[in-house]
Amino acid sequence: MYKLIHQDSRCNARRGQLHTAHGTVELPAFMPVGTHGTVKGVEIGQLEQTGAEMILGNTYHLSLRPGEDVVRDLGGLHKFCGWKGPILTDSGGFQVFSLAKMMRLSEEGVLFCSYIDGSTVHLSPERAMNIQAILGSDIAMVLDHVVALPNDRNVIEEAMLRSIRWAKRCKETADGRRQTAENDLYQQIFAIVQGGLYADLRHQCAEALSELDFPGYAIGGLSVGETPQEMYDTLDITVPHLPKDKPRYLMGVGKPIDILNGIERGIDMFDCVMPTRNGRNAQAFTSAGPVRIRNAKHQRDDRPLDETCPCPACKRSRGYLRHLFMANEMLGPSLLAIHNLTHYQRLVADARQAIEEDRFIEFKKRYEETQP
Repeated sequence: MYKLIHQDSRCNARRGQLHTAHGTVELPAFMPVGTHGTVKGVEIGQLEQTGAEMILGNTYHLSLRPGEDVVRDLGGLHKFCGWKGPILTDSGGFQVFSLAKMMRLSEEGVLFCSYIDGSTVHLSPERAMNIQAILGSDIAMVLDHVVALPNDRNVIEEAMLRSIRWAKRCKETADGRRQTAENDLYQQIFAIVQGGLYADLRHQCAEALSELDFPGYAIGGLSVGETPQEMYDTLDITVPHLPKDKPRYLMGVGKPIDILNGIERGIDMFDCVMPTRNGRNAQAFTSAGPVRIRNAKHQRDDRPLDETCPCPACKRSRGYLRHLFMANEMLGPSLLAIHNLTHYQRLVADARQAIEEDRFIEFKKRYEETQP
């Protein structure tokens, strides 16, 4: 359930809350990605200390390994991974795009070739919903059809229309299961708006999904090859067609400045592998811009990555952090992943305060000025 607390008087930035079965999430929010039931290189206690309130898991990957039945037998996804807060599970729709060479798609669903053992894996809208129910996530995403950009209009339109049909099947499956469920766990289902960069297709998809009255709405099919400005333009034409009383989630985005641009346009939720992936590759996000810690200039640098950051990495010198990477010590990637996650959580926390005080535009401008 979504609650709007305040909207900035000068833009569409919203301060809200999302109430789930495992707690309340303050919005706007950034969700660390825990594809396999773990945020790479970050232990649960460390993850909590970054300020994260909600994490993301992946239906496709967890169904392959260890399998949804194993997760169920070990107490559900929350107990399995040790995270007590809310969890959102992606449906596997993104894998239709990312594993395009390993899948075959039809109206019924998707046939994947398992990257683990080569076996055939079938994922339909109904199965995607049932797997997520077994996992026990707080928010389950519908199965959608994601295509790369740029692409032919007819390809994008076909994928958009299929996404609408699949969303309806997902909702019917979830509603039917809820009527016969023996437990009281309420799993919210979010729809996903597709349509590429075409305004009319985005409008058509958003309005068709809005009529189905989902608890929340995501904007998908972005950050798959388009420019940042094209993404922002797509948000401008899509968000006004989404329900004002439901949470809005921009999937797979992105850089800190992309998140701020999304918030300005009325987006409430974000996820991306960038903070952890870039951290593992020796790039840190800081209040003064990105730092590539392997650079030789940091060898004798006794400064922290970011003097304003309270994370464990910033209690060490840049010289020490560089040494960890040069010596191939696993602590280096872990510390920078924690630092980047902390930076993202501080960014959205500061954005929430700025929205409440009707100064989000100034806050975003100051952040942009610090980034080279």
